[in-house]
Amino acid sequence: MSFDPDAAGQPGSGVFGLPHTRSEARIVLLPVPFDATTSYGHGAARGPAAILTASMQVDLYDRRFGRVYERGIFMEAPSERIAALSASARKFAAPIIEQGGAKISDAAAVAKVDAAGEQVSAFTYEHTRSVLAPGKVPGLIGGDHSTPLGAIRACAEAAGSLGILHVDAHMDFRNAYEGLRFSHASIMFNVLKTIPQVTKLVQVGIRDFGEGEMDFGIEQGKRVHTYYDDQWAEAMAGGTTFSDLAKEAIAQLPDQVYISFDIDALDPSLCPHTGTPVPGGLSFNQAALLLDALKQSGKRVVGFDLVEVCPGQDEWDANVGARVLYKLCGLAG
Repeated sequence: MSFDPDAAGQPGSGVFGLPHTRSEARIVLLPVPFDATTSYGHGAARGPAAILTASMQVDLYDRRFGRVYERGIFMEAPSERIAALSASARKFAAPIIEQGGAKISDAAAVAKVDAAGEQVSAFTYEHTRSVLAPGKVPGLIGGDHSTPLGAIRACAEAAGSLGILHVDAHMDFRNAYEGLRFSHASIMFNVLKTIPQVTKLVQVGIRDFGEGEMDFGIEQGKRVHTYYDDQWAEAMAGGTTFSDLAKEAIAQLPDQVYISFDIDALDPSLCPHTGTPVPGGLSFNQAALLLDALKQSGKRVVGFDLVEVCPGQDEWDANVGARVLYKLCGLAG
């Protein structure tokens, strides 16, 4: 029986209602239900499951990216071990977060949370390597933004030289934020400090950061290029088009690219329950234009992640997240 892309998603089908097996799929998605270190809102560990449910309502023809489904998309079952690890690590992290950061007396608790972060990094690294080995494209669905560190490492090692398009409200340049090495707020600090194959980091949507983070970015020289949300707003008020700004940002990237997409890069009306929402940000159409500029550039997307989608009482956050995910799949490989 042939697959009808215009039919409703069938019971028992995979992500986006697709029938693909792992071996058939070009794109393999890994759900990582881990959010032990989120420091404001909590619940990103439920994001992958909510996105899977919402994905059944995504129409499969995309005007910009075409018949994305034809590439084959498969989503792994969530790891019960990682979910349990998230819950156990959160018990140690929560008191530290509530008091505003670790104290000397919290050394044992910090060690527990950091050990959990190490395990998540090792898990995503090994899985991503297994996806890359036969020439497939890995996608990670968080969970908080700490989760893709191992996946980025695997993609960078395989590529040899890699640029990251980092779409986010935050720089994520904190050094062990709140005393936790694998904090969601430390992901890009950890990438730059531990993955030398990442030769370029281009940040878009940035609007909430510390002065120390800004200074760290400046210290990286040409390795980091940050596009601030308010600067883009000012440029557009002066007549510059968003498309031109997007093309300029994409031009800074090398030929091989990894996309790290934190949903809080979007206007918070699109992701109201994300852990750290910030006023401003990209509209959905602007995010699509940014990704389309990457597609039109001819650069190769070797992997991606979508993180910090936190489901609320309704499906809105997951609804938006599923549609961002589909467009990311449209760029893969």
